[in-house]
Amino acid sequence: MAPAAGPDDGSDTAGTLCEGSDFSVLARRITDSGLMERRPGYYVARIGGVAALYAGAWTAFALIGPTWWQLAVGGVLGVLFSQIALVAHDIAHRQVFRLRRPSEAAGRIAGNLCVGMSYGWWQDKHTRHHANPNHEELDPDVSPDVLVWSQGQARSARGVARWIGGRQAYWFFPLLTLEGMNLHVAGVRALFRPAYKQRTLEAVLLGAHVVAYVTALLLVLTPLQALAFAAVHQAVFGVYMGCTFAPNHKGMPTLTGKDRPDFLRRQVLTSRNVRGGRLTDLVLGGLNYQIEHHLFPSMPTPHLRRAQPMVKAYCAELGIAYAESGLASSYAQALRHLHHAGAPLRAGATA
Repeated sequence: MAPAAGPDDGSDTAGTLCEGSDFSVLARRITDSGLMERRPGYYVARIGGVAALYAGAWTAFALIGPTWWQLAVGGVLGVLFSQIALVAHDIAHRQVFRLRRPSEAAGRIAGNLCVGMSYGWWQDKHTRHHANPNHEELDPDVSPDVLVWSQGQARSARGVARWIGGRQAYWFFPLLTLEGMNLHVAGVRALFRPAYKQRTLEAVLLGAHVVAYVTALLLVLTPLQALAFAAVHQAVFGVYMGCTFAPNHKGMPTLTGKDRPDFLRRQVLTSRNVRGGRLTDLVLGGLNYQIEHHLFPSMPTPHLRRAQPMVKAYCAELGIAYAESGLASSYAQALRHLHHAGAPLRAGATA
C-alpha cells in the first residue's frame, strides 16, 4: 500500500510526464483515453461488498460458537483479509481518493484496524519497490532474508537463508503459510524505528485489532480451537498474499548497482502480467496487470484491463519485451528462478 511511484522521483506517474521520453508518449495516450479518470461507483461497490462479507464472516463466527467447523470460517476470513489488503493497496495508490489525508485515513482503517498490518511500514516498503522494482540494492522485496533472489545473494547468505537456500524452491509455498504472521510482526517492529510517522495512531489501531481478535477467539472458542483457528486463518492469509504478489516480478530480470534503465523499461522489463479473465482480475485484485499498474499506479483497477493492449502495442513499437503468462506458468517461472538462485548453496553442500 503506497503512493504511486513515478519517473525517478517517486511521484505519481499520472501527473508526471518526462518531456521527450518514451514514457511521456505512452502517458499522453493513456491520459487522452480517459483511463486515469476516477471510478467512484466501482470502488463504492467493491469496498462495500468486501466490508459486508467481512462483517458477515465475523457475525457467522459469533453465531456458530465453539465447534471445529470454525476452521472453515478461519479460511474464509483469511481470503477476506487478503481482499481488504488489496483494497487498501488501491486506496494508498490514490486510486480511490485524490488527496493524501483521506487516503491515509482509509488505508489505516483497512490495514491497521481491519487486517492488523501497518499502513506506514507497508507504504514505505512498497514505495521503494515501485521506484526500483527488482533492484537488489534498492527494492526491499528482493532483499535477502529467508530467501535469496540471485546467485550473488546466495554466495553471501548467512543464517536461515544459507540453510534453506539450496532447496528454497521447495520451501517457498510452505513458508508462505507464515507470511501472514510475518506481515503483522514486521509492522509492529517498524513502530520502534526513529522518526516513524504517526507512530501513536498506528500503534493504537494495531493494538485495537490484536485485542479485538484475541478477545473474540477466546470468548467464542476453546483455547485449542482458538489456536487452530488462528493457525488456519493466518496461513490462508499468508498463502493468498504470497500467491498474489509472487507472479509479478519473481523470475524476471534483476538489477544491481548503477544498472537503472529509464522509467518505462525499468518497470516493463522487471514485471510480468498474468493472463486470465474476470475471475483472475477479482482474485488477484487487478495486480495481474502488473506492467500497467507499475507504469500508472494511480490508474483505477478496472481500467488496467483496457490499458493493457495499448501498453503492449506501444512496447512492440519500441521493441521492448513485454512478459505475460498464465498463472500456473508464472509460479513455475518463479520457482525455477528460486532454484537457479540457490545453485551456489547446493554446490557448496556437495563440495
